[in-house]
Amino acid sequence: MYAAAVDLDLSPEHELLRTTVREFMLAEVAPVVDEHERARRFPSAIVARLGEMGWLGIPIPEDEGGAGLDTLAYAIAIEEIGRVWGSLGLIVAAHTSLGCGPLHLAGTPEQKARFLVPMAAGRVIGAYGLTEPGAGSDAAGTRTTARHEDGPDGGTWILDGGKRFITNAGQAGTYIVTARTGMSGTSQAEISAFIVPADTPGFSVGRLEEKMGLHASATGELVFDGVRIPAGNLLGERGGGFRTFLTILDGGRISIGALAVGLAQAALDAAIPYARTREQFGRPIGTFQGVAFLIADMATEIEAARQMVWRAAWLKDQDRDFALAAAQAKLFASEVSSRATNAAIQVHGGYGYVEEYKVERYLRDAKLTEIGEGTSQIQRLVIARRILGLRVV
Repeated sequence: MYAAAVDLDLSPEHELLRTTVREFMLAEVAPVVDEHERARRFPSAIVARLGEMGWLGIPIPEDEGGAGLDTLAYAIAIEEIGRVWGSLGLIVAAHTSLGCGPLHLAGTPEQKARFLVPMAAGRVIGAYGLTEPGAGSDAAGTRTTARHEDGPDGGTWILDGGKRFITNAGQAGTYIVTARTGMSGTSQAEISAFIVPADTPGFSVGRLEEKMGLHASATGELVFDGVRIPAGNLLGERGGGFRTFLTILDGGRISIGALAVGLAQAALDAAIPYARTREQFGRPIGTFQGVAFLIADMATEIEAARQMVWRAAWLKDQDRDFALAAAQAKLFASEVSSRATNAAIQVHGGYGYVEEYKVERYLRDAKLTEIGEGTSQIQRLVIARRILGLRVV
């Protein structure tokens, strides 16, 4: 006789967080989503509210300004936020995983006190500048440069170049950016990470992108023109930016997977009542196998994706190797999200194609989850390399 070793129920604390976030999103946020999306307006007031409630630093320790909860709690919150508003889910995920994450991972006590504490406490928004016009998945192709200049207190770093497709551009008060600081001994570009306050002279935000979806989140260019920052704003060791970036993306994939699940669940939430009440040929369309099977597949795949995301979060919380699980969860959840949101439109028929019903927005928003934090093709590379032990290219 074997004792049960697996508990698939959420803890009371996780259930309470899930219910609290869901109720807040439905009562306080859902009524204003449409106006913000139409106006392509960043929801500054709502983001500030989330900060006041401690939801902008959920997995960050309390002594670093965060809520001190675990990665599973963070994934649950992102899913529930994304279930109502994809743009807000992305804003929070980018701030927490990509903005706060590098500082938590590699920051000195002084850097954490100055930059991370106000970010995790929700007083300052964070962003991460990695992608460039010619360097997306190929982060080693970074062209932004940082050169060191001697002087008092360790001198300064001077940044020149630009970044593109940066979430929270123009809204963040602190940016974590990567730049080339030379060449390593293996003739590879030496990539380092830096902390750049938004008010630093020479730093500016270029154009903001007109996107397919997620209209209320800000995505734009960062421009560095002789940006001079103190030597103390080097994050981690010189040349350690690439390793930091890889570690941060592993964790970020959990949050994007959670966002994908939330969007997929929103589509299912819309499709079920429509299939029950919409009639054709004198009966609800849900009684026809063609529609019923779409609903069945959506529900099954969404639950599988959710469990994969939660498992990756659990592994991270156990300090176990979670990189493979995170890539698998992000890959599967993002592709499920695209399938589920597309199926929801199909269930709605012509109504699903018009803006009066929300499912067309869910489809547009879901597509980003197959691109951000590494495309589906990159996830397959990561997974295959880990499983095969070969350099798949």
